[in-house]
Amino acid sequence: MQLEVLGVGGAGCRIADAIRAAEPAEHSFLTDVTVFDTDEAALNRTVIPESHCVQYGLPDSDGGLEGDLKRGLPLGREHADDLLERRDRDIPTADAILVAVGLGGATGGGTAPALVAALQQRYDVPVYVLATLPADREFDATADTSGSGPGRHTRDPTAETPPRPNAATNAVATLERLDGVASAIICFDNEAWLHPVESLADARDRCNRELATRVEAVFAAGERSDGAVAQTVIDASDVRRIVGDQSAIVTLGYDDLTVETGGSRFGLGLFSSPPDVETSEAVSAIETVIRKGIRGKLTLECDPETAARGLLIVGGPPAWLNRQAIAEGRQTLESALDGAGVLGGDAPRPDGESVFAGVVLAGVESDRLAALRAVAERPPEP
Repeated sequence: MQLEVLGVGGAGCRIADAIRAAEPAEHSFLTDVTVFDTDEAALNRTVIPESHCVQYGLPDSDGGLEGDLKRGLPLGREHADDLLERRDRDIPTADAILVAVGLGGATGGGTAPALVAALQQRYDVPVYVLATLPADREFDATADTSGSGPGRHTRDPTAETPPRPNAATNAVATLERLDGVASAIICFDNEAWLHPVESLADARDRCNRELATRVEAVFAAGERSDGAVAQTVIDASDVRRIVGDQSAIVTLGYDDLTVETGGSRFGLGLFSSPPDVETSEAVSAIETVIRKGIRGKLTLECDPETAARGLLIVGGPPAWLNRQAIAEGRQTLESALDGAGVLGGDAPRPDGESVFAGVVLAGVESDRLAALRAVAERPPEP
């Protein structure tokens, strides 16, 4: 499918930047990438062309809103329509639009709901939100390093990122405003992906690459420019059928495994020959990535059985894409989702060096969201 990406606020801009960098030339799936922020310096830190970087909200908001969502909300309502007019293209040629935003902030949190609502009114394509949840260390000065659940990290006093005491409250408030507006909300929990005593600033690039890899695996499945043909194509309608249009919470799973791809018979990069793949090896590789894609680390941790629907995409060099193993992998996902509706397909990558599985779980329930709501509802300390 073809996807347009819009990044809003500091985190949203960085995520959009990472998705653009992850797009392979041989299977391009992005129609456009545009970023919006009140902070000119944040826009300049991306590698997105200047023509696609839009600063708004001047003069009193340059440099950010310091986590004040009360300032961000009127700013978003005031500028949402104008931001769409300032995009490089007025009519999207994409099958869907993806709005990336960090839920803990005020700029993205204030603007994203109004922007998504304006997009829904203007265009007849799904508008998905890709949202990062704040880590405990951003708002909890008492977090420890016990490694035993929420609050297991200690804030690094040397970190470049200042504390954001309103981050949990902002995240919950923004999720509530997106509910019923966004077609679906794909969540990435920073808390689960940070290493112990790792600063958020140090982790950003790594986490954004992980997220971008998963976005590419799911949304680029049906796009090829090299003639490779999937046995079962996953297109925009399949993604829409699984994630729905009722603001379902979505999490992504992924795993990959490097495999033998043949290469040159003379070791000189010439006369490449396709690998002679044993069926048992292909089946084992596919089973491994599917199992880890379902049961490994998700972008938002949850019990897969809570999912209402699921999507499985298995990709890699064509010689490794055993049809029977992929079909059985779909059955594995159905079992993990306790019989919920599942779609599956393949994504041949003749140039690829690994077999991968991209997993979409839609309509999930997560303890992490409940934990953030509990923090947001906690009365302030005297």
